[in-house]
Amino acid sequence: MMKKVSYLGYLTCIITLFNFISCNQNQNGEIEDTPTSGKINISVDETFKPIIETEISTFQSIYNNAQINASYKSEGNAFQDLLDDSARIIIVTRELTPQEKKHFENIKLFPRVTKIAYDAVSFVTNNSNQDTQFTDDQIKKIITGEIGTWKQLNPKSNNSPIQIVFDNNNSGTLRFLKEYSGGKNLSKTSSASTSSEAVIDYVSKNKNALGVLGVTWVTDRRDSTLMSFVNKVRVDEISPPDSSEGRGEFYKPYQAYIATKYYPLWRTVYVISREARAGLGTGFTSFVASDKGQRIILKSGLVPASQPVRLVELHNNNINITK
Repeated sequence: MMKKVSYLGYLTCIITLFNFISCNQNQNGEIEDTPTSGKINISVDETFKPIIETEISTFQSIYNNAQINASYKSEGNAFQDLLDDSARIIIVTRELTPQEKKHFENIKLFPRVTKIAYDAVSFVTNNSNQDTQFTDDQIKKIITGEIGTWKQLNPKSNNSPIQIVFDNNNSGTLRFLKEYSGGKNLSKTSSASTSSEAVIDYVSKNKNALGVLGVTWVTDRRDSTLMSFVNKVRVDEISPPDSSEGRGEFYKPYQAYIATKYYPLWRTVYVISREARAGLGTGFTSFVASDKGQRIILKSGLVPASQPVRLVELHNNNINITK
């Protein structure tokens, strides 16, 4: 009886191994990638380049046989890569639209969506510009052009147009701003740059510019390159709507204020995978969502999706010490 049980267990292991290998073979019978080995291409919203570069380098240092080739591009182009099957996974700030879901249903694929972080859209101004605080309503009016000059914000400021500059015409940041402002057209003084680095560089050289960036570019103080960029500009403070908690105060896009949603322009970051099996994309996604991957997100300045954030409130009170 024991021999029979042992034989059945051995046979089960052989079948399981055979199925795993079969699922990870290409049409020529060659073994492709596994959750911890192989080579894949992924596309990432350019906003998250600093943090995803760290996630990839850490993952590959643990799994030496894994190679993840990341392309950093606009959100629109990343989704196109997913649809065209030129990227196994993408990292973006929105989920699939009904049309995109229909596309995958037609080809019998059902992409998996994993929430990995909470992000925010930040605004930066020139170091010589004294206007660094905006209400939620003012931001919406600036985006749509209802407020077009700095003097409309502050009578002591000059009457020059507010030059809004963002990273890319097809970016997730631009899409978010349009949705946030109620779907209205953007201000005529707005323009697209070529990258987040270019946005910071432009704002540092133009007093009347208002730059729009993903928060990673202004909060990851571990990266000396990023800090050399950020020191060229000022990170602005925004007050939430009057109906929200935290109203009446101004907040920078720090983790605590993103977590509490006191900073109003927060958003969710997703990994979307089109893998139909447990491949390297699944392994990398699992790593980013794991404790180690979430700690990297925490240290970058974003809010982890699956790890609690400890908030500490400090009070500047006088303490009397008596002997």
